[in-house]
This record gives sequence, C-alpha cells and structure tokens, in this order.
Amino acid sequence: MSEKKAIRVAYGEALAELAATNDKIVVLDADLASATMTNKFSAVYPDRFFDCGIAEANMVDMAAGMSTMGLIPFCSTFAVFAGRSYDQIRNGVCYPHFNVKFGFSHAGITLGEDGGSHQAIEDIALMRVLPGMTVIVPCDANECRKAVRAAAEINGPVYIRTARLPTTIFDEMPFEVGKGNVIRDGKDAVIFTCGIMVEQCLETVEILKEKGMDVALVNLHTIKPIDSALIRTYAAKCHKVFTVEEHSVIGGLGDAVAAELVGSGTFTFKKIGIQDTFGQSGKPADLLREYKLNGALIAEQILEAK
Repeated sequence: MSEKKAIRVAYGEALAELAATNDKIVVLDADLASATMTNKFSAVYPDRFFDCGIAEANMVDMAAGMSTMGLIPFCSTFAVFAGRSYDQIRNGVCYPHFNVKFGFSHAGITLGEDGGSHQAIEDIALMRVLPGMTVIVPCDANECRKAVRAAAEINGPVYIRTARLPTTIFDEMPFEVGKGNVIRDGKDAVIFTCGIMVEQCLETVEILKEKGMDVALVNLHTIKPIDSALIRTYAAKCHKVFTVEEHSVIGGLGDAVAAELVGSGTFTFKKIGIQDTFGQSGKPADLLREYKLNGALIAEQILEAK
C-alpha cells in the first residue's frame, strides 16, 4: 500500500484499456489532454480522440450527438469548467438521458497553486442534483479503473471526479456502483468519506485509536446513487456520524449522507470539508492544513465534537 499514483493518470490508462475491447468508446477533451491524461488514450487511438479546444460547451454537445449514434463518449476537462458547460450537461445530456460520461479532473483544493479560481469545490453538488446523473468519486487508481469500466456499462450520464495529487494505491477493494466499502470497522463513531480524503481519514482513524476511540471508516465512492442501507446501519451502530470531503460542505457528500438519515434516528452529526468559502493558491499539503483536511486536523475536529 506504499505505491502512489494520481487518480487522473489511472483514468487515462483505464480509457485506453477499455477501448481495446470496446470499439464504441470515444474520448473528447477541451485542450487539456496532457493534464486530464486522456493523452494516454489519444496516443493509442488517435482516430477515436477529439480535441475540442477551449470550448467545453461545444465538447458536451458533440458528445451528446455521438451518443445518439451508438458511441460511448467520455468528456474530459478540469472539474471547475463543469460550470462553463452546465447548460449543455443539463439540457443536452441529462434531460434526454443520453449516454455520455464525464471524467473531470483537478478537483478540490489539492489542485494547488492554480488557486481558488480553478479549485472546484462545488462540482459534486452541481452533478448530484441532475436527474439521472450517476456521481462517482474514486479514492485511488484501482478504484478509478473500476469506475471507468462501470461507467461504460451504465446507460446514461455518469460523472467521475478525479484529482491532480498522487495518492496511495490501496489493496484491491470490491467496487459496485451504489455500494460503499467498509475500510475499518468500529463502534464509537463512523467517518463517511470519498476520493483522496480516504487516505487522510486512514491517518485520522489511527490517531483516534491512540486516543481510545474505535472509529469506523466507510468509503462512499458513489455519491449518487448512495448506499442508504450502509449509511443507516453504521449510523445506528455508532451514533456519532462524521462526513469528510474535499468539497464544499454545502451540497456534497455530507448533505447526501444527512438526507439519508433524516427521520431515522438520533445522531451526533458533523460535516467536515470546505466551509462556505473558496480555495486559494498554495501547495497541496499547506492547503489541506489551512482547511483542516489533513489526517491530524480531521482527528482534532472529531475529538472536539465528542
């Protein structure tokens, strides 16, 4: 579990692997192939790759049209540019329920030095509210590969959120859309998390263990459809519920979990993530510390809520 790889790299590799066995796969990018890593696909399948330039809305409309011809298009750009093409995603893809996939990269504050204008902290909220949209946030390279393959099998729009920062590749875990994974069992509290925060929360769980807290850790890689049964089971078991996300606490994982628990019992509940603010320029480790999203500072917030 010591090897590291950026989830966006695994995304590009997975597309190329998938295309070898599925000739319906095509990839579109908005002039960022060397960053989203779709260049790994274009190097092998140049005739099935379309660089749309800095024209995200056009890219989405092109993909919508391709899907009506039986192709399975994967659109890629930075997650922050979801806003530039949101009308097309909503009305051009989701409204007619077209079979288009979105692999948007460089999400969250760990994008780093590009700063708040490019750090998407709202993309999960934007995507999960759209009817028929599946939303997946892989925690590592292995999970991303499985998410790409699963997305191609879903008949309808899928959003996959990937990150810039290299993160630990964990031992193989099962992957099923809509089903979370229990990474650590526990009885005193439960942390629901996703994406690169899984790595931080593993550190959190170890810190809390030293403090005498037996904390469960659950990876909710699918934000929509979310694993309601698993959420309710662990909330009822632990009573103290925490959500951790590299996203705004408004509209993201925390709100998705809370919606499943309304009316189902009495719990201590705290959302840990980006508060009602934008990101800023800095090195990823410094930004995780500034926004209290590294393992040690997540542990502090949980201890304060005891």
